[in-house]
Amino acid sequence: MKAFRLDELEAERAANDGAYLQFLRERNMSVGLYALNAGEHDPQTPHRQDEVYVVVSGRASLTVGLETTQVARGSVVYVPAGVAHKFHHVSEDLRVLVVFSPPES
Repeated sequence: MKAFRLDELEAERAANDGAYLQFLRERNMSVGLYALNAGEHDPQTPHRQDEVYVVVSGRASLTVGLETTQVARGSVVYVPAGVAHKFHHVSEDLRVLVVFSPPES
């Protein structure tokens, strides 16, 4: 079994001065913690993998393709591979679990 604590993952991500911390990588998937602080710009470009976002804290808008939705704690959003997507109007520090399948390359 592999078990993780969000507070420890957040501390590790912050200590490494990065917006993204991959903390699990297996044959068919990878999982990471993505962070954007209020007002920050999301620099993402489309990925070659399908992904699922699970918002653990914060508030923002998320545009996937031509659709936009508001996200907050408890939101779960699927983003198909190759589709443009961005968080924007980040009004509260955003922390998101990201599941990639297959694993992010």
